Amino acid sequence: MSQTDEYRFQVNLGGMIDILANHLYSSPRVFIREVLQNATDAITARKELRKVAAESNVLQEDKALEDTASESNDYEGKVIVELSGSGEHQVLMIQDNGIGLSEEDIHRFLSIIGQSSKKGADLLASETSFIGRFGIGLLSCFMVSDEIVVLTRSVKEGISMEWRGKPDGTYTIRRLETELPVGTQIYLRCKPGSEFYYEPAQVEESLFYYGALLPYPVMLSVDGETKRVNLPSTSWMQDPDQLRSRRSEVLDLGYRLMGERFSDFIPLRTTSGRTGGIAFILPRSVNLNSKRLHRVYLKHMLVSDKAENVLPEWAFFIKSLIWTDELQPTASREYFYENEQLDDVRSELGTCIREELLRMAQYEPDRLQHWIRLHELSMKALAVEDDEFLRIMYRWFSFESTFGRRELKELIQEADGRPLHYTSTVDEYRQITHVAAAQSMLVINGGYIYDSDILEKLHWIDPNLQTERLSPEEVSLSFTGLTQEERESYYGVLRVMDAALQPMRCRAELKRFEPVSLPVLYTISQDALTLRSMENTVEETTSLFSNVLDSLKAGVQQNSGYSTLYFNLNNPVVARILEATDTQMVTAATEMMYVNALMMGHYPMNRSELGLMNRSVLHFINWGLGNGQNA
Repeated sequence: MSQTDEYRFQVNLGGMIDILANHLYSSPRVFIREVLQNATDAITARKELRKVAAESNVLQEDKALEDTASESNDYEGKVIVELSGSGEHQVLMIQDNGIGLSEEDIHRFLSIIGQSSKKGADLLASETSFIGRFGIGLLSCFMVSDEIVVLTRSVKEGISMEWRGKPDGTYTIRRLETELPVGTQIYLRCKPGSEFYYEPAQVEESLFYYGALLPYPVMLSVDGETKRVNLPSTSWMQDPDQLRSRRSEVLDLGYRLMGERFSDFIPLRTTSGRTGGIAFILPRSVNLNSKRLHRVYLKHMLVSDKAENVLPEWAFFIKSLIWTDELQPTASREYFYENEQLDDVRSELGTCIREELLRMAQYEPDRLQHWIRLHELSMKALAVEDDEFLRIMYRWFSFESTFGRRELKELIQEADGRPLHYTSTVDEYRQITHVAAAQSMLVINGGYIYDSDILEKLHWIDPNLQTERLSPEEVSLSFTGLTQEERESYYGVLRVMDAALQPMRCRAELKRFEPVSLPVLYTISQDALTLRSMENTVEETTSLFSNVLDSLKAGVQQNSGYSTLYFNLNNPVVARILEATDTQMVTAATEMMYVNALMMGHYPMNRSELGLMNRSVLHFINWGLGNGQNA
């Protein structure tokens, strides 16, 4: 047996710090978030310390905790950010009055990469209270500074300490003679090329961007002037139901944080209360495939303003502001892990939106109608997946029909107990719409996305609502046939018409139907339509793909059959064609009627059909000029 030697991985510390500091985050400005986060966690830790001390009832025995408890009676956490100097000599100082760090804490948490004060078995291990957990956030400061200086005094130890860290992985620690206030100060000197991130306006914007919802005051001091940067109160975050009574304030907040004017919103909250938010309804129609970008805060700190996965796919008419303390961020804290917890939160937030829409349907139908008109497509998408939602909403959905575009409740009234007829494709609807409208026949266009799905589910929602799919062939069955005398009279002309249409795999039929103004009606089966689409694609694609389509066409062609062009004997032009004795005239007129029917039905024409149209037009121009000669 060969000997097995064991070795330890070697770490290039400087290279590791460079990777974490300069390549983990999407932008250098994120260092503001990291220092804000550390300050907020320190304040939270100090409050937790007081709480634990009170609960353990050791105040009388432990002098240090007694002092802490005494301070905490009037304790208010605060973060101060101060800018001084100019250009490359600018210094950014971030100060908090949180728990501070002892010498032991400095060795454990500032000097070991990946070691965080927010995990482990000690007092600070309450996972739900702290933002950070990876122990790498402070390294982001090396993106904008060549040295990080930390001055700190622990509330427990009382000794002032200084820690200096450099991007090559070295650091120094020393005890200070002076007594600092309890808390931590971080000093960052501007690194050459990073002046932009030290500009007062940029610092203020970044502080608000990341920390607008922080529960403690964040103060910015520049040239002796100090002002609060974040929002003054976030009490509604604990109880989103308060939002309903603060409508104008909420809409202003939406504009300030999301950069868009909204007019309506839906409060969000999971059953655990650990995730809440505001779902702003977009005041404009949006494309079904548009990105769903939401602004998400983790424990009051912005994680992302481009989160796409916190709401269901169908909620694309919503732009939301979400706060949570239960989702798991990635190491960069710019995204969330796709896990079961995120699935549950997404589902619950979707339920909030759905229930609010149902509430509107019951108590505020005008409000619901307004939003349906603007975002009908997404609501139909939701209705297809959710029978309960469909049960409440279907009356307000609108459909194209031979009676015009109407809401379904109006179309049901028009049907007056009779089945609702619908087509499954837009092409079928276009084929029969003129005929059906002329006969006062109600037909709904079910060809648009989700429409036929909704119509097919109506009888499950209400047994009294019956729907029937209608095909062009079924409409043609209502046409009036020819008399025996007419069939004998037009037999010869019909053969000429059939011969003219043969190359297009179409046959001619003579019928009488309404409206009189409609000379012909073109119908085609689904298989024949598929074959037609494949043939048109072959003409426009590469030879390689054409060969593939040709092999597929063979299978479809066997079942496709012929399309039918119905000539309306009630139409005066058709009547004159049938009386014509010139075979070439009948052929040209038949071809012209064929391409006219294709255009009326919005069917794309292939090259041979375009050539047919061109040839027929030239025939008629030539005849119209009176020379009686063919072109």
